[in-house]
Amino acid sequence: MNDFFATTPGYVILTFAQALAILVPLLISVAYATYVERKVLAAIQIRKGPNVVGPFGLWQPFADALKMIMKETTIPSGANRVLFLMAPMLTFGLAMIAWAVIPVNAGWAIADINVGVLYLFAISSLGVYGIIIAGWASNSKYAFMGGLRSAAQMVSYEVSMGFVIVTVLICVGSLNLSDIVLAQSRVWFCIPLFPMFIVFFISALAETNRSPFDLAEGESEIVAGFFVEYSAMTFALFFLGEYANMFLMSALTTILFLGGWLPPLGLPQFGPLWFILKVWFGIFVFIWVRGTFPRYRYDQLMRLGWKVFLPLSLLYLVLTAGALMAFGWLPSVPGT
Repeated sequence: MNDFFATTPGYVILTFAQALAILVPLLISVAYATYVERKVLAAIQIRKGPNVVGPFGLWQPFADALKMIMKETTIPSGANRVLFLMAPMLTFGLAMIAWAVIPVNAGWAIADINVGVLYLFAISSLGVYGIIIAGWASNSKYAFMGGLRSAAQMVSYEVSMGFVIVTVLICVGSLNLSDIVLAQSRVWFCIPLFPMFIVFFISALAETNRSPFDLAEGESEIVAGFFVEYSAMTFALFFLGEYANMFLMSALTTILFLGGWLPPLGLPQFGPLWFILKVWFGIFVFIWVRGTFPRYRYDQLMRLGWKVFLPLSLLYLVLTAGALMAFGWLPSVPGT
C-alpha cells in the first residue's frame, strides 16, 4: 500500500482524499455556522431563531441550500458576463485552497510546507480581487462602491495583520504553521503577546467584512454592496466564501495565539478536538460581536486601522524583537 502511494497516481489519490477530509467537514461547518449564527443572534435579541425545519430547526441549512440551488441565476443586462460569474468562483476557491496548509493536528495538513505563513499571505492578498471584480462587473454604482470600500478596508488591515504575524514569527523562528503551534507547548502566545492577539482578531473582523466593519455591505447606504446584483448560486458562493474565511481567520488565530491543537495545561490531548473547539469559539465571538456592536463609520474604520493598529503593532514588534535580543530568548521549537 505504501508503495502504491509513493507512485504518482497513488500520491494524487492520497492528496485528493486528504483534501476531501478537510473540505467536506469545512463545508458542513460553514452550513451550520449560519444556523448557529441565527440561533445566537436570536438568543441575544430574545427570539427563538430557526425552529421549524427539522427538530430545533437543525435542517434549516439544507433547506437554504436547496432554495439557492433551485433559484434562477439572473445576470444584469449591462454586466460583463464572464467576470460577473468568475468573481464568486474566485472568492470561494481562494477560501477553500487556503486550508491546504492549516494543521488541525500534529502532521494533519494537506501540505505541511515550511513557508505556510507566506502561502496564507499570498492567498489573502488575492482575495480582494474577487470582490473588486464583482463590484466592477455588475455595472452598478452601488456594487462598485461596495467593492472599492472592501478593497481599501482589506488592504488597510492586512498591513497591521502582517506586523502581528511577524511578531509571532520572530518568537518562533519558523514560517511553518506546525512549528508555531509546537512553540506554544509551554505558554500560548495570547498571554505574552496579548495586545497583538486583540489587534489580530479585530483586524480579522475587518478582513472578513464582518460587523462592526461590514461597510462593504452597508444596507443603509449602498444596498448590500458588491454582491447586490447576485442571486441564487452565485450569491451562495459569496456567502460560503465569507463564512469559510471566518473559519480560516479563526483557525489562524487558534494557531498563532491559542496553541493550535495543544490542550490547556493539565488537560489531556484529544487530537484535533481542541483545535475544533477553539475554532468554533472564535466563530462564536465573531457572531457575539455582530450582535453587540454598532457599525463603524468609514472614516472611523480607516482611522482605527492606520492611526491605531498600525503604530501599535509596529511598536510591539520592535519591543518584542528588542526583548528577545536583550534577554537572549532565542526562538526554539520542541523537537527541532
